[in-house]
Amino acid sequence: MKNFVFHNTTKVIFGKGQVETVGEQVAAIGGKILLVTGEVSVKKTGLLDRVKEKMTMAGVEFVELSGIKPNPEIDSVRRGAAICKESGVDAVLALGGGSVIDASKVMAAGAVYDGDPWDFFEKKIKPANPLPVGVVLTISATGSEANGNAVVTNPAVAQKRAMYHPLWYPRFSILDPELTYTVPADQTAFGAVDILSHVFEQYFHDVDGTDLQDGFAETIMRSVIQGAKTALDDPDDYGSRANLMWGSTLALNGVIGAGAQGDWTCHMLGHELSAKYGLSHGAALAVVFPGWMKFMAERKTSRFVKFAKAVWNVDPKGKNELQTALEGIEATVRFFRDTLKVGVTLEDYGIGGEKIELMADAVIAHKGVDALGGLKRNDLIAIYKSAMG
Repeated sequence: MKNFVFHNTTKVIFGKGQVETVGEQVAAIGGKILLVTGEVSVKKTGLLDRVKEKMTMAGVEFVELSGIKPNPEIDSVRRGAAICKESGVDAVLALGGGSVIDASKVMAAGAVYDGDPWDFFEKKIKPANPLPVGVVLTISATGSEANGNAVVTNPAVAQKRAMYHPLWYPRFSILDPELTYTVPADQTAFGAVDILSHVFEQYFHDVDGTDLQDGFAETIMRSVIQGAKTALDDPDDYGSRANLMWGSTLALNGVIGAGAQGDWTCHMLGHELSAKYGLSHGAALAVVFPGWMKFMAERKTSRFVKFAKAVWNVDPKGKNELQTALEGIEATVRFFRDTLKVGVTLEDYGIGGEKIELMADAVIAHKGVDALGGLKRNDLIAIYKSAMG
């Protein structure tokens, strides 16, 4: 196990009816806030009005910014930062999923910076003293509710960039599983892919002595697989929604990655599909992970054997290690395709291969750790090509 420092500053308020506490939670971080939402869902479900009522009762003033898109764009972040400055808000509340939360984190940093918020992603400057951010989570997926990560797209340069900063942890996050009952089936499915992908990135490593982290990761994966199955059959099943929501948080709050070197190549590959084709984050991950897994299983076979046996209960009897590993990978693909009903190839999303080399070059230029593979440009091209279908 590697040395590590674990420090998570987010207060999590979890359970039925916890959204009713939003007024008092917000009042503790600011008297006037920017309320950031997505496009339509929180209005249709009545959640937006409930939250505004609770804040008004708590004496909190607010200005609103709606319309944050999936794969949040830098222009909306710029607009939010400008509103913060013009309106004199002292905190930001993200009411939504990962896109809304990520955008809110960067708005909060941009609110106290005179330059362009994209500068953070260009590494021209580090965030300093951002406004506090609170969260009311409405979908189980990204884990952004309890970490310092943010991902933003800049369409002008066809780039999607991820960034971590310790000041970007939300001050509080309200996790009320009942708020996810109305999440559509496709978003529930892609959310499950996202959660599993975060675990995959941290589980497939070659660091010795991580039995505890591995056990946590395997439990999260099994729980999310079962929870997604149940939630798709019965959207109002509290137990499955609760396990998905808590699984989302645990998958990326730093616990399972502590002491183990994560990889994150697939997220970089997926970001390019989102940036170049507008593919949703979950869809991009469902496409790239199967090809990456098959590519890596021939190089790090034992890790994928462990995954096959612990997560998918693959019986190794009568099989060599690679066959066992590939059976586990195929079980993952079947789960994505047949249970979650999501596409697993570029062809499923009507995408051709004309930008594969361009995307591979971008990954080489901006990719993260790549701890497991040490992959080269031709390797990335091969993985993209294997995702064609």
